[in-house]
Amino acid sequence: MSAPKVLFIGGTGIISSASARLAVERGVDLHLLTRGTSHRPVPEGATVLHGDIRDPASARAALAGHEFDAVVDWVAFTPEHVRTDVELFTGRTGQYVFISSASAYQTPPSRVPVVESVPLRNPFWQYSRDKIACEDLLVRAYREDGFPVTVVRPSHTYDRTLVPFDGGWTVVERMRQGKEVVVHGDGTSLWTLTHHADFARGLVPLLGHPRTLGEAFHITSDEALTWDQIAHALADAAGVTARLVHVPSDVIAAHDPVWGAGLLGDKAHSMVFDNSKLRSVVPDFVATVPFHRGAREIVSWYDADPARRVVDGAMDALMDRLVERFRP
Repeated sequence: MSAPKVLFIGGTGIISSASARLAVERGVDLHLLTRGTSHRPVPEGATVLHGDIRDPASARAALAGHEFDAVVDWVAFTPEHVRTDVELFTGRTGQYVFISSASAYQTPPSRVPVVESVPLRNPFWQYSRDKIACEDLLVRAYREDGFPVTVVRPSHTYDRTLVPFDGGWTVVERMRQGKEVVVHGDGTSLWTLTHHADFARGLVPLLGHPRTLGEAFHITSDEALTWDQIAHALADAAGVTARLVHVPSDVIAAHDPVWGAGLLGDKAHSMVFDNSKLRSVVPDFVATVPFHRGAREIVSWYDADPARRVVDGAMDALMDRLVERFRP
């Protein structure tokens, strides 16, 4: 039996890089359609097709003569992106995997843990509304034309390069300087962080799986932590004690609409997930990287190169102002 032939559009990003490595390790004949601009290496054994998915003529030229058992688009964010994919891959793939977002679920959620049948509605964040519109288009393509779509909804998935707070390394640098760090709300809402290697263990077995067509799955860790616990784990990894100041999310949004949109549209609400549907097709799925381990990976990566430890001056100054106002 020949190896399944799979195309990743992208494949060198935070979430997708681990899935690309695992796919190759498991014998997938992996092709990556990429512009070749990522700093992350392509896994050895993968075939690179040089093309730009945002330029349909470039993509068609790169894909000429190829058919796939599965295609995963890691970089589709708007209905226009998805329409291009449907045109490109109709009749050319046995499965099209759309990487959506768990932020598409009803926000704030009416129940937890969240299951895949929860309605999709997010009035706070345009990013999420665009993902919902993409899903709507793909559901119609499946129902009306049999387009073989599988929807995958990651939640907050990270690798060693991603500090899971707005401001990135700025937050850790403040901790090391003994300065207070802003945590939204009262710090007690529950949040799910998923290491990209764990996400990959859920994603790769779905590729080419016949029971996934027309279905949606989220892939997350089963570990839920409060935002205070996340901050303390990060501080512990950095060798310091966190000093936290809690600020209402709507106040943050008033000062910084971009930061606020991600809070009100996602992080301000407890999000805990039931992965039973995923396990119904991937029975051995288990997330094995708790965040206290992931936090050490993050800090070690940043500490390995001073050039990585970039402080966002505007975010640092805003945190100073918010801390001054809300310090107990």
